[in-house]
Amino acid sequence: GSQKTAPKTEAIQPIQPRKKMQRLPSGEVVITPRNFKLLEELEHSEKGLGDMSISYGLVDSSDIFMGEWNGGILGPHGTQHDSRFYELRITIPEAYPSTPPKVRFVSKININCVDSKSGEVIYSKVPATKNWNRNMGMEQVLISLRAEMASSENRRTRQPQEGLTF
Repeated sequence: GSQKTAPKTEAIQPIQPRKKMQRLPSGEVVITPRNFKLLEELEHSEKGLGDMSISYGLVDSSDIFMGEWNGGILGPHGTQHDSRFYELRITIPEAYPSTPPKVRFVSKININCVDSKSGEVIYSKVPATKNWNRNMGMEQVLISLRAEMASSENRRTRQPQEGLTF
């Protein structure tokens, strides 16, 4: 039998920017580049989606590499951090989102996961950075830091005078 089969054509799917990883019909995994991920995070932040007790945005909106971000955390109620607003600086490494962003407090804070001299976040002491994976983002890091403020080790710790910076 000379059966004629139509040549196989695979529909080309448009790339959905929402997905972090996508498996092609060939089985290979395409990983969303750094900038797509950052644009997604920027849009999420600008639309005011997500946790309203934290904020983040580009330092310079014309920076095409989106390397420097400002972050903010509103101190949790019922703690020494209550009604305080903490300013942070977030630096996005080249390997992001494979590696977590570098986060440093600008506002003086006294918690056990932040270096008391530089304001640098100690990665090994923050769940989001310690257990980092590429599907996480700045929001998860800021939420994790806010949770640390409310932890039993940090909630009652005396804080520096408001308005001081590292």
